[in-house]
Amino acid sequence: MMQIDFERLRAMGLTPALANQAMACAAQLADAAPLAPMRLSALHRETLQLHDGALECGARVLPRLARTLADDEDALAVGDWVLAAPDAHGALWVHARVPPVTRLVRRDADGRRHPVVANVDTALLVMGLDADFNPRRMERFLALVQGSGVAPLIVLTKADTLPDARALYARMQTLRERLPAGAEMLALDARDAEAAQCLAPHALPGRTLALLGSSGAGKSTLTNTLLGRAAQHTGALRAGDGRGQHTTTARTLFALPGGACVIDTPGLRALRPDADEAQVAATFGDVAALAPHCRFRDCTHRGEPGCAVRAALDDDRLRNYHKLLREARRDTMSALERQRQVAAWKARGRAGAARAKAKREPG
Repeated sequence: MMQIDFERLRAMGLTPALANQAMACAAQLADAAPLAPMRLSALHRETLQLHDGALECGARVLPRLARTLADDEDALAVGDWVLAAPDAHGALWVHARVPPVTRLVRRDADGRRHPVVANVDTALLVMGLDADFNPRRMERFLALVQGSGVAPLIVLTKADTLPDARALYARMQTLRERLPAGAEMLALDARDAEAAQCLAPHALPGRTLALLGSSGAGKSTLTNTLLGRAAQHTGALRAGDGRGQHTTTARTLFALPGGACVIDTPGLRALRPDADEAQVAATFGDVAALAPHCRFRDCTHRGEPGCAVRAALDDDRLRNYHKLLREARRDTMSALERQRQVAAWKARGRAGAARAKAKREPG
């Protein structure tokens, strides 16, 4: 039977629930190899890095597991717990993935799911108070986290770039007016040691934080501050638009001195949350609260008269709501439904072209 050194692995984020899952997973395997639970700390093209609470080492995924994950349109993610064992030559191989407690997943342009991180307690949604400030993007990050079981915390970095406290208050108030009520938010200078103290209540022993945000938002700088050392390389912003230059190229998990873990991630410029309509609605709770006051029960909040939502909400926020809702509906469609939708769009386009042509032709 597999033995688990819980106290050693607790600093890597192992919980009793995950330990029980690991034991159950090991019991289902017929492998005679001495399996050990380890946490995935970094992913590379052909290999990955695993941490056993004391040491970090390289490993590969067994072809059997790789095929199973590919057949399920799934993949390993940084933060996953796996069961690994060495072969006769001492090379370490991953035999199984312990079912994750939480996962953050995004979709690509084709609608395919891609795991971002796994087994995270709190997602630090990082956004700079400089040129990186973008409430629309923050709404997307909240939609990514909504319904995942991961607690979101909005972290506004580069507070030192604002001229005074009034400017900081104005920026935070602009964001609060667009975000769900109760969304936790704090502003800090990611380079300041006090940033680690601000986040200490969320970095308790055994817990895992994940930093999400665009390039140049200060995620790697904040990671270094939490670690108390320069583990992640940080780069200068582009002079033209103040954007980051993808200094961080891979997701990496670090063990913090206080017993928690943090996952630094590359910037996500094109973010498409894996969210359904209910999760999008939860992100835009003000839309749901105002909808009963619209003149029509089936109001779509577009061009109908007497729409309470359009009267009360910022146009940019409402456009973002409709865009996320369209993406969510498209992602839940079957292949046949998508084909029908494309056919309908093409038919509508042909009809419009025919009408335009008829108008141009002399009577």
